[in-house]
Amino acid sequence: MEISEVLSQENIQLDLKGNGKEDVIRTLATLLYKNGSISDLEGYIKDVWQRENEISTAVGNGIAIPHAKSKYVKKTAIAFGRSLNGIQYGDEKCQLFFLIAAGENASNEHLKALSKISGFLMDDMFRAHLILAQTNAEVIDLVNEKEAEEKVDSSTIAPKADSDKDFIVGVTACTAGIAHTYMSAKALEDAGEKLGVQVKIETEGSSGTENELTTDEINQASGIVIAADRTIDLSRFSGKHVLQTSTKAGINDAENLIKTASTAPIYQGSSTDAAATTTAKQSTSAKSIGFGIYKHLMNGVSFMLPFVVAGGILIAVSFMFGTGSADPKSADYNTLAAFLNMVGSKAAFGLMVPIFAGYVAYSIADRPGLAPGAIGGMIAYLGGSGFLGGVVAGFVAGYIILGLKKIFTKLPQSLQGLNPVLLYPVFGTLFTTLIIQYMINGPVGGFNKDLTAWLSHMGGTNAVLVGFILGGLLVSDMGGPLNKITYAFGIQMLTTGVTAPMAAIMCGGMIPPIALGLATTIFRNKFTPQERETGKVAYVLGACFITEGVIPFAGADPLRVIPGNIIGAGVGGALSMAFGITLSAPHGGIFVIPIAINKPLLYVGCILAGAVVECLIVGLTKKTIVAGEVKDTKADVVSIF
Repeated sequence: MEISEVLSQENIQLDLKGNGKEDVIRTLATLLYKNGSISDLEGYIKDVWQRENEISTAVGNGIAIPHAKSKYVKKTAIAFGRSLNGIQYGDEKCQLFFLIAAGENASNEHLKALSKISGFLMDDMFRAHLILAQTNAEVIDLVNEKEAEEKVDSSTIAPKADSDKDFIVGVTACTAGIAHTYMSAKALEDAGEKLGVQVKIETEGSSGTENELTTDEINQASGIVIAADRTIDLSRFSGKHVLQTSTKAGINDAENLIKTASTAPIYQGSSTDAAATTTAKQSTSAKSIGFGIYKHLMNGVSFMLPFVVAGGILIAVSFMFGTGSADPKSADYNTLAAFLNMVGSKAAFGLMVPIFAGYVAYSIADRPGLAPGAIGGMIAYLGGSGFLGGVVAGFVAGYIILGLKKIFTKLPQSLQGLNPVLLYPVFGTLFTTLIIQYMINGPVGGFNKDLTAWLSHMGGTNAVLVGFILGGLLVSDMGGPLNKITYAFGIQMLTTGVTAPMAAIMCGGMIPPIALGLATTIFRNKFTPQERETGKVAYVLGACFITEGVIPFAGADPLRVIPGNIIGAGVGGALSMAFGITLSAPHGGIFVIPIAINKPLLYVGCILAGAVVECLIVGLTKKTIVAGEVKDTKADVVSIF
């Protein structure tokens, strides 16, 4: 596929205006939206910002390449903007902006076409011609000429490594795998050509691994450059000089990386070994402490959730045979129900905390952290500190392993091979479990018991207040840290037998999408045609307990929608707690209400009550849209009848 197939003249703006990154992204995204490449402008912009917040897409040389793979992309496309005076894009002032839009299921051919433009931008002459271009058609001609030139260059056979010269190999990989991956590879290859050093770079992008390194090439290499913003398996580079850094450093400091790769430390440990890089300050590990903690927690949550959902649903199914179906002394006892209950409550929930803790530690210290983290999590689970203890176990294990890596680098080279198979797991597990057992289980376990007892006997105003807080917190950031913390609290209570908080949490999470769907139906003249269509989908997402269905509305009108979310979900959660409703499954929405809720009809009433409250808040505060414009009017209600 040619770049000209995804970059059209209609998506080029040579006099881009704006005061910052926000204006650039919105202007170029609007071009794609108007020309039919994306279906939901706000949804796509949100996905671009999610990628942007991971690491800035300003790549030096006056270039920024914001991009995202998004479900809102109807057809793969590129928008190009140019500002001769430059626009401040985060910390850098840029003149050339390429906004790349790829669908969630974009084909390899599309992704390869998108990646080409990243490589082209490393050519000084190509950038200069873009700056001087007078028309949109001229930009397309420049791209076509460059593409033809690259085809000629790629037709030549790459020379094999010359034993008399340095031979540097490497891997580049960014989080999205679209732009930085290929720009970094191109910069490193160009730096090698300039320095007279043979270079081969493997790219691990969205279209898969390309230019893959062979075992012979790795063996011949005098140095390895890993320019990556995500974890790369480095086991095949054991015993080689390995220099780890970020894709941005690969782009901006390529010559220095090629020069120093052959003198980098010998790699023996894991892919996060700090000793394997001389440019740690440039790597993504230098992000803020707060973001690092959040990233590690989310890694644990993502691996834990399948265990939680599977266990919770199976427990709920067991109750279909009767509330006492798992109790041999009950008249409702059923062997199949008892088995399902055991699988859910003991097997799935029993593994939940160890899996969570193990993968928190894995996120911090890579593979060596997994076993100490998981075993520490099991000690926390068995010792009564539960999920909170598992959180501590994951971080303790991860940072203990990082400490052990530094200590064991002083061992003789002949003993380095014992690190991953013996020393890390044994000492990491020993120190982690001692800390959890003798410092954490006692106080945290006591706190859990007190909290469980308080929640078990809670009623009246306290129950209403807790329900409102849980429902409101869950939807306050729509999938962000507060959402995850609240959900984790519900799971913690569920594992101790306190099931009312989870009912309030799921009730709160279902309300916002349903409420916005209702608002688009009742207050039709307050929403655009696109929003009304999105509202139909929001009904379904809300019913399935997928709170993210409200994101397009919140992105378009946060000052009205987000407070409405919090109040509506809070009302539903408060009513759920006030009526003593319980939920034995941690997920499922309408699919588990008949089997996992003790008062299903009343629970549906709580959801509808919260949805109506939010619907009225949003509908009465929004402004009426007339002929595509927002018109200031007093709040008006469109009759349901």
